[in-house]
Amino acid sequence: MKLGAFSISLAVKDIHKSKAFYEKLGFTYKGGNIDQNWIVLKNENAVIGLFQGMFDHNIMTFNPGWDGNAQPIDSFDDVREIQKQLQESDIELTRQADATTEGPEYITLTDPDGNAILIDQHR
Repeated sequence: MKLGAFSISLAVKDIHKSKAFYEKLGFTYKGGNIDQNWIVLKNENAVIGLFQGMFDHNIMTFNPGWDGNAQPIDSFDDVREIQKQLQESDIELTRQADATTEGPEYITLTDPDGNAILIDQHR
């Protein structure tokens, strides 16, 4: 199963302070809109998203169809196929994708320790 590019989505209290902090750690802006309270930062292969007021907690995020630079890749596992494989493995999903659709869609699940996982396909 190919989950795609990995990042951590951080629920932050003040996106401007968080951006300044992570920039001091060597992260640089890669995308998003700070006026909408979300941005993506990168340091080498490490990718983080800063989200103010959107989530209650941090989320591990995977993006099928994207590489680590948010560029499309030719061959990837569609989120609906990933969903099917997870369900066949008795993994409970907290949000399911509509299996009758194509293109952008997402699923969510929680690991045994309560960590949230988002598999978010943008293509």
